[in-house]
Amino acid sequence: MIKRPPVNLDIPTLWREVWGKLENKDDMLNHMKYVAPVDEKGRYLPFDEFRYRVPESLSLDLVWAYVKESRRSSRQSLGASGSSLEAGGYFSTSISQKARALVDQSTTTAALEWANKKVGEGQNIAYMLEDLIEDEAISSSQLEGAATTTLVAKEMIKRKREPRSMDERMIIGNFKMMHFVWDKRLLPLTIDLIKELHTIGVSGIDDEKYAPGIFRLTDNVVVEDSDGNIVHQPPPAAGLDERLQSLCDWVNTNHDDIESQSYIHSLVKAICIHFAIGYEHPFNDGNGRVARALFYWFMFKKDYGAFRYISISNLLKEAATQYGKSYLYTETDEMDMTYFIDYQCSIIMRAVAAFKSHCQKTVENIESFDTWLFNSGVYGKLSGKQRIVFQVAKNSPNTIFTARYVEEKLHCSYNTAATVLNGLVELNLFDKNKDGKEWIYSLRDKQDIQKNWIS
Repeated sequence: MIKRPPVNLDIPTLWREVWGKLENKDDMLNHMKYVAPVDEKGRYLPFDEFRYRVPESLSLDLVWAYVKESRRSSRQSLGASGSSLEAGGYFSTSISQKARALVDQSTTTAALEWANKKVGEGQNIAYMLEDLIEDEAISSSQLEGAATTTLVAKEMIKRKREPRSMDERMIIGNFKMMHFVWDKRLLPLTIDLIKELHTIGVSGIDDEKYAPGIFRLTDNVVVEDSDGNIVHQPPPAAGLDERLQSLCDWVNTNHDDIESQSYIHSLVKAICIHFAIGYEHPFNDGNGRVARALFYWFMFKKDYGAFRYISISNLLKEAATQYGKSYLYTETDEMDMTYFIDYQCSIIMRAVAAFKSHCQKTVENIESFDTWLFNSGVYGKLSGKQRIVFQVAKNSPNTIFTARYVEEKLHCSYNTAATVLNGLVELNLFDKNKDGKEWIYSLRDKQDIQKNWIS
């Protein structure tokens, strides 16, 4: 459990109390060193961590009161009247500033198109990065408790086979949600859209438990920690529709004018949407998945197309406790959104860096592969589509292929896709095995491939 910050601190009263108790009056001035939103390292610390960094000779309450006063005078209001974000505001820390700059530089649709040209594969880059689209759906489900491994989940998605368990149905639901928010990115946010998103994500998993597309009618939905302690009691079900409608109105309001006092960067706004859905918990279950999907929906809406290939849940699941704490720090400290925004920004910066690294590695692998193809004589034997499939397999050795999958991704006929794959088998580049009624293709061991071609 986190230590909640003290409230209703009155600086003049505390000052008089501290002054009367201090043996060394010079320590009074030391309290004033804390009149700043961040510490000397630029960290916007929650009280739960801040309290350990205050010397015992100083009054923790007075120091915290100075910090809070400084933060209140520096933070920007969200202006989300009527919603759960109404009291929310945030301070622009160095972390959030860096994250905003990074997503502007590296994740816009224009930046993605530039990367496509750099790779030199034009429209085929999307196929090469296809695994990354799947990652968010899989990781978001695993964050909610799905026990299926990533390898099995990818195999299920690529083969389009029916899920065999509730865990696999969770992943398929999330996968459909991610495609849904991409397809609906140009629409305004409405209550019906939120309900439809939930329905797509959870239908068929356990309808009695999830109640697809239906807002909770009672106040018995809570968030518990691993020990069963209630750490979050969502706002009452009464008024839920009204609060979410106010949230939709705020989301649909244009905050893009950088000259306006109401300007909010799209990344910050998307993170706030994520928080608001998680805080409200409008559904019986599946709220986290909906919250993260709506984060992506807003980023897509604002033309940050590279987020199709960037998974935040992959990193959130590695530190699920810290993810939960970032919610609680905001909720227990006057709805100060800075804590949640900063944590999400730190995750997003790592996720974008991983995406950029993957793109760079793809470029290097293509160049290396093309060199090997040319020197070995294989290059002249491969068709353009075979080169693409081979490259995808080379970048992700565990990837499996079916004719249906290649047909969809390369926008060709089924017969052409089968010819592409069988040709790779004939060239001793792929293995081919039957699973039920379907042929499954996969990359052969790279050493075996080179050995065969050298000999």
